[in-house]
Amino acid sequence: MSKDRYNFREAEPKWQKAWEEAGYARASEDDDRPKFYVLEMFPYPSGRIHMGHVRNYTLGDVLARYKRARGFNVLHPMGWDAFGMPAENAAMDKGVHPKKWTYDNIAHMKGQLKRLGFSLDWSREFATCDPEYYKHEQAMFLDFMKAGLVERKKSMVNWDPVDQTVLANEQVIDGRGWRSGALVEKRELEQWFLKITHYAEDLLKGLDELKNWPEKVKLMQRNWIGRSEGVRFTFELRDEQGNPWPERLPVFTTRPDTIFGASFVALSADHPIVKALAEKDADIAAFRRECAALGTSEEAIEKAEKKGIRLPLNAVHPFRPDVLLPVYAANFVLMGYGEGAIFGCPAHDQRDLDFARKYGLPVIPVVCPKETPPEKCEIGDEALTDSEGDDLVMINSDFLNGLTPRQAKEEIARRMEEMGIGERQVNYRLRDWGVSRQRYWGCPIPVIHCPKCGVVPVPKEDLPVTLPEDVTFDKPGNPLERHPTWKHVKCPQCGGEATRETDTFDTFIDSSWYYARFCSPKAEEPVDLEKAKYWMPVDQYIGGIEHAILHLLYSRFFARAMKDTGHLHLKEPFAALFTQGMVLHRTYRTESGEWVEPALVGQREDGSLYHIETGEKIIAGAVEKMSKSKKNVIDPENIVEQYGADTARWFILSDSPPDRDFEWTEAGVEGAWRFTQRVWRMINTIADHQPPAERPETFSDAAQGLRKAAHRALKAVTEDIEALRFNRAVARIYELANAISDFLKSHAKDMTADQAWTLHEAARLMVQMFSPMMPHLAEECWQALGQEGLLALRAWPEPEEELLEEDTVTLPIQVNGKRRDEIVVPKSMPNEEIEALVLQRDAVKRAVGDKSVRKVIIVPGRIVNVVAK
Repeated sequence: MSKDRYNFREAEPKWQKAWEEAGYARASEDDDRPKFYVLEMFPYPSGRIHMGHVRNYTLGDVLARYKRARGFNVLHPMGWDAFGMPAENAAMDKGVHPKKWTYDNIAHMKGQLKRLGFSLDWSREFATCDPEYYKHEQAMFLDFMKAGLVERKKSMVNWDPVDQTVLANEQVIDGRGWRSGALVEKRELEQWFLKITHYAEDLLKGLDELKNWPEKVKLMQRNWIGRSEGVRFTFELRDEQGNPWPERLPVFTTRPDTIFGASFVALSADHPIVKALAEKDADIAAFRRECAALGTSEEAIEKAEKKGIRLPLNAVHPFRPDVLLPVYAANFVLMGYGEGAIFGCPAHDQRDLDFARKYGLPVIPVVCPKETPPEKCEIGDEALTDSEGDDLVMINSDFLNGLTPRQAKEEIARRMEEMGIGERQVNYRLRDWGVSRQRYWGCPIPVIHCPKCGVVPVPKEDLPVTLPEDVTFDKPGNPLERHPTWKHVKCPQCGGEATRETDTFDTFIDSSWYYARFCSPKAEEPVDLEKAKYWMPVDQYIGGIEHAILHLLYSRFFARAMKDTGHLHLKEPFAALFTQGMVLHRTYRTESGEWVEPALVGQREDGSLYHIETGEKIIAGAVEKMSKSKKNVIDPENIVEQYGADTARWFILSDSPPDRDFEWTEAGVEGAWRFTQRVWRMINTIADHQPPAERPETFSDAAQGLRKAAHRALKAVTEDIEALRFNRAVARIYELANAISDFLKSHAKDMTADQAWTLHEAARLMVQMFSPMMPHLAEECWQALGQEGLLALRAWPEPEEELLEEDTVTLPIQVNGKRRDEIVVPKSMPNEEIEALVLQRDAVKRAVGDKSVRKVIIVPGRIVNVVAK
């Protein structure tokens, strides 16, 4: 290879082959070294990797390579989250079978990842669509059933009437199906559920033990679980004629203290009472249909205008029997939370206030600041929602008047319990996990429906229940439902005619336990418990903040369920979590508003932008997350082809802290490319200066200065990588490269033996420092410096402690007890010299002024005190 130009096209495949032949990334449990399990969230095989993948897996690879060098037995595996709707969409749009589409994409993306030099243990690779993977998922589901963690029940879902499938809330856009564009309906369907609520409190408390998780992620999970303490009590209902309703109405509230401010009761449109009334009232039925069009997303419901319809019912106030509260069906009350019914206190809840203003209902303030006279406590457009302060008191509340809200909550709870109409209760926002999907390309749910025996689990010896391959996608809906033979089976219990479950699992299940399967990917059981005990938990998990709630929460639930069914030994799968920022790029448009890819944007000498194919004027837009819709994507394959893997890796690590968003710029990647070439030339220049075989006994001041710079950089880079501050580590390496370059310029012509030895030492240390980040270039440089063997197999260097000690010390200067200045002096400077320097400083002279200096007290290495009177 030329000494003047680093040839990545020659170097990268060579070293990738060498690492593979050496078994560098293969992990084994038979190892005396301490283990380290680093895992990035595995990708969906869409067909091409994107810059988000490059950033994610580069972060993990730097850590994996560094930990191996530090003497750890590292597990760094890779697999594919391979089930899901995009494969079925491809089948419908392109006429290709989902299986072929998926495995073709896996093959292509695997090649792309290998080109980037990621040190992944490919011997543990699997795809979640492999029957050898999902048969274990099916077996665990049956174990969960036996443990009481599975339930089949009716549930309200988002239903796309064109695609004929359930949609997740995220797939409902402005009330329409994301693919079909059809108005989404709310439907009640029989669904399979995993009882995540069984672990609600444990999932909440477990967050306190996750010391190495970002606080923002833990907060998001706490809010999602949504623990709330309150009172469940019941209202007596009466019809329009004043006759008692057959049953009392239960409600749950976290604000029982505001009961005297109640002015209405509201039920979910899906409440059984509303359903029953709708059968006889066309207006109520129409209102239910209107609510159904909102879908089930809490965000959509929150944003929607608060609407309701008066029902022919009244609720009797529990403490004022002569007060009747009108009962409504309302679009902002969720059946899935509490009892699907609330009492509305408009003065102290914003949604209730908006509703009350719309329908002309009373607004009665019952909580007021102590300093405000009750008669002057008024509510405008905003509700007074605070209930925690002891500076608040109850008003207009009968026997609660004068109490704080906290005291009032206790008093109301006590009285309701005495009356036998209520009890204290803890509630959770968290709902059980509906895992049924009306799709083909997913893991079949291993149950059989028998007319005589009901729901029958598939015997484990008959697993896996595999997907039939002879399916068609020429009609909407689930191909499994209309397959002529696959769903027809004999009942395992009675032998009679039965049918398979045609719903498949939510793909979140596939990714909720894959981390455990990587510990023993060829095991006959879902997890080899002994191997899991060796590897688990994952020591460092890396992925996007967008997965902070569902994926991570489901994974934590699965670990608990697996522990309770004997498949795992721990409850928390991820000891440390790192969420990387997004990769951004500037957007570009033509004057007509068409998005333009960055690769098609040229720049003239005057700075104006133009379309390089059409010559049209281009307008630069905002810097945004890379997305296909706005065409501001950069293809990693093109970058690797033009600049090499190490350049892409180096730039993506260097520009910003890894937990923050990162802007990809052409100038930035070219700067990284120039640095790789500069390092290569520098290393070859150093290689021309042969060092002595033995370490010199003494070093010149210049040599000692470079040695200190190199060893201090090593210490800093080590600390930065440990803390995942990769951009700071890169900056330290840049600084060291500059120091080495300056040294070369100063001493190239008349280099002494000690200087040549120091130069080689600094170069070796620098190469070792950047080897986790630019591993191919590092191997090539290592070889150029005359070193033998693979650098990847070398131990991480240790800095020499004596070179880390500072020769100078910074001393703060106080005058009469007040800090006025500071001074940097050699550690060995005598006190009388320090005193003379201090008294000559302008800041000290100004502080002393006309006074006389009585004495100067020097605490060695700590502080200087000047006493003046």
